[in-house]
Amino acid sequence: MTDYCFPRQVRLLNAGDYQSVFNDTSAKVFAGEFLLLAYKRNDDQTRLGLIVSKKTDKTAVGRNRIKRLVRESFRHHKLTTTGLDIVFLARNGIKEIDNESLRPRLDKAWSQLAKKAKNPSQMKKRSHSKQK
Repeated sequence: MTDYCFPRQVRLLNAGDYQSVFNDTSAKVFAGEFLLLAYKRNDDQTRLGLIVSKKTDKTAVGRNRIKRLVRESFRHHKLTTTGLDIVFLARNGIKEIDNESLRPRLDKAWSQLAKKAKNPSQMKKRSHSKQK
């Protein structure tokens, strides 16, 4: 049976985790109102980080709605995106999209990301190096 929970080991937890994805992005999926950034890991663990700022939606209820939908969608698609650290970055205009419209957009974005992850020519794996 598939596990649909969202424990600590499938989350990006600290600033260093997020920074590694931003510095060494190996795949991007732009979907208008949101952006998915991915970094290829050395193991099969998939982790997700969420960035939904106050600039995107002023109300905590709205920001939490977006995060809840993304987490739910990620739980259903994490088996297709194995071995990636993923950052979901919400952009202006996402608060106007209702739940029924956002779900298929997220599904399509996860599929595009999985396709890029399977194709090694589209997915660049970079070594960690400290830049000054």
